[in-house]
Amino acid sequence: MRKSADQLRSARWFAPDDLRSFGHRSRLMQLGYSEADFMGKPVIGILNTWSELNACHSHFPERVEAVKRGVLAAGGFPVELPTLSVDESFTKPTSMLYRNLLAMEAEENIRSHPLDGVVLMGGCDKTTPGLVMGGITANVPMIYLPAGPMLRGNYAGKPLGSGSDAWKYWDERRAGNVTDEQWQGLQGGIARSAGVCMTMGTASTMTAIVDAMGLTLPGASSIPAVDSAHQRMSADCGRRIVDMAWDDLTPAHIVTEASIRNGAIVAMATGCSTNAVVHLIAMARRAGVDLSLDDLDALGRTTPLLANVRPNGQGYLMEDFYFAGGLRALMTQITDRLHLGAITVNGKTLGENLEGAVVYNDDVIRPLSNPVYHEGSLAVLRGNLCPDGAVIKPAACDPKYYRHQGPALVYDSYAEMKAAIDDENLDVTPDHVLVLRNAGPLGGPGMPEWGMLPIPKALIKQGHRDMLRISDARMSGTSYGACVLHVAPESYIGGPLALLRTGDIVKLDLENRRLDMLVAEDELERRRAAWTPPAPRFERGWGWMYSKHVTQADKGCDFDFLERGFGAAAGEPDIY
Repeated sequence: MRKSADQLRSARWFAPDDLRSFGHRSRLMQLGYSEADFMGKPVIGILNTWSELNACHSHFPERVEAVKRGVLAAGGFPVELPTLSVDESFTKPTSMLYRNLLAMEAEENIRSHPLDGVVLMGGCDKTTPGLVMGGITANVPMIYLPAGPMLRGNYAGKPLGSGSDAWKYWDERRAGNVTDEQWQGLQGGIARSAGVCMTMGTASTMTAIVDAMGLTLPGASSIPAVDSAHQRMSADCGRRIVDMAWDDLTPAHIVTEASIRNGAIVAMATGCSTNAVVHLIAMARRAGVDLSLDDLDALGRTTPLLANVRPNGQGYLMEDFYFAGGLRALMTQITDRLHLGAITVNGKTLGENLEGAVVYNDDVIRPLSNPVYHEGSLAVLRGNLCPDGAVIKPAACDPKYYRHQGPALVYDSYAEMKAAIDDENLDVTPDHVLVLRNAGPLGGPGMPEWGMLPIPKALIKQGHRDMLRISDARMSGTSYGACVLHVAPESYIGGPLALLRTGDIVKLDLENRRLDMLVAEDELERRRAAWTPPAPRFERGWGWMYSKHVTQADKGCDFDFLERGFGAAAGEPDIY
């Protein structure tokens, strides 16, 4: 039932004839507004993750104006609230250390202010899950506005994919095959516009997932950042959120077990980033849905990869995906697997939103009869190295590593590993298994994107471009290769990876989803008894709080006290 003006959440701040509401109204008048601008209208918060160090969101100041235009046209009152940007490129040691900080800020920003609905503006990797996690818990009507992918890169007449080609050409430079002039040309051509990575990296993965969950306008995640359609979509978000506020269409109605499953299925079909695992699980647990690694692995076994987009696909980028029909077109290929009755932010069901979607290029968006890969993007491993799970991206690595056995080369820090792999005299073969530990949620700290360990220079010089690599870190969604990631429990807290030694034989059996070290149990017990925990990394501040409460990778790396099961969400604030 549609709300009346006195039932709006913001009316608690502005409607009463008392001293406190007098103060609220007078402060808006201080900003130059008249009562006619805001009284009796839905107040729409625009949570903007723009910053001058977040190139992916550099177009957001313009998009805010488009959102405001839409809100005003629909009879609402827009207000912009800046939030933590969590840019992927510059935030160290890793943006993942601050995803939960953004989630907390978003939740409290929404709860503490007179907002009837919110437009969440994000796109760069951690901004999507961070904003959505906070929005789910605040449970005020919300719509997600994805930043959109940047234009394809270009150098010397060849298209470049962000991230993917950086790794590729860096290896070639290390091998002596790329000149200084070429390297500078690649540097200037790989990122040509505002927007997120134009490969199917973490950013486009997460916006596609949220789109499939029904939290964006239909197909919004596919629109390139600098396309005029993106401006129109932004204004449409402003118009639509006003109606959502009147109708009280909250995340609780949209983020359900069915919609989360839709997001997970679409993740597999698009060739998602491995980062999707921790974010999907974290978002699900905020909504009270118990999504597990085994659930994701089961979907991965039965959902074929249909998006022929790098780094899993061959040649195509997100711009091509958009012109081929975008996410709505891809979802029409798998309607028999999706929950089409799930409600979305436009008030319609997913099935209704897919009506009329067309695939315009069936090499970019493949049919079920011709998938890029017969299974989905991710596989979950278990074994005595990762009893709580680990993740690999089969479609992005050389198939010869699907079943592999070799001696471990173990490094306790990134600095130690980097020094070793740059040694051209390192005693290493293609059969070796490169291992980095102490890079998980606590060990990193923040589980940095170190998991695509560089190939040793000695092997690069011999022409090798892949090898089996294992870590408790994450990997950039734009990366590729035979990389086992998210090993849980992590080595920093005494997980089995902490017991592995150089020379131990490691065995990967992808078909049977196994990852094991071939070390006798009594020997492992001796090593376990001799292991000593490292000194704490933080003694105060955010890092201390993070280290006390972050969960392991298989639980989503959220804070234990923010999950739905920890306790009820705070109610509406008192106003006196």
